[in-house]
Amino acid sequence: MVVGIELSDDEIDRVFHALAAATRRDILRRTLSGEYSVSALAREYDMSFAAVQKHVTVLEAAGLIVKRAEGRERLVRADPAMIARARALLARYEELWRARIDRLDALLAEPAGASGPTEEPKNDHTRNEGE
Repeated sequence: MVVGIELSDDEIDRVFHALAAATRRDILRRTLSGEYSVSALAREYDMSFAAVQKHVTVLEAAGLIVKRAEGRERLVRADPAMIARARALLARYEELWRARIDRLDALLAEPAGASGPTEEPKNDHTRNEGE
């Protein structure tokens, strides 16, 4: 089954919210290389286990990581499919902004006057009355 690459507005909001915090970005980076228990992740940060667990919950809600139970431990790993979807979204934003910047560059590169006359046309009322 092919998973659609388009993200809903709610999914986009959750992804951007999840990536907004440095700790969550770091957790995501760590879990790209393998599976970690939440307790092992918590030992890596100067915060409580509960705080790390909340970060993991935000990442999971965004679909960026997957959590599974193994005995009493909760193991998390990055979800490559969702990361690919988020990357595609960011690539579309990049294309949009590059196109806008290219248009702006083109406008700024036009010689002065290339977009039309800069002087106001003179009308007949500017002649001397004696003519």
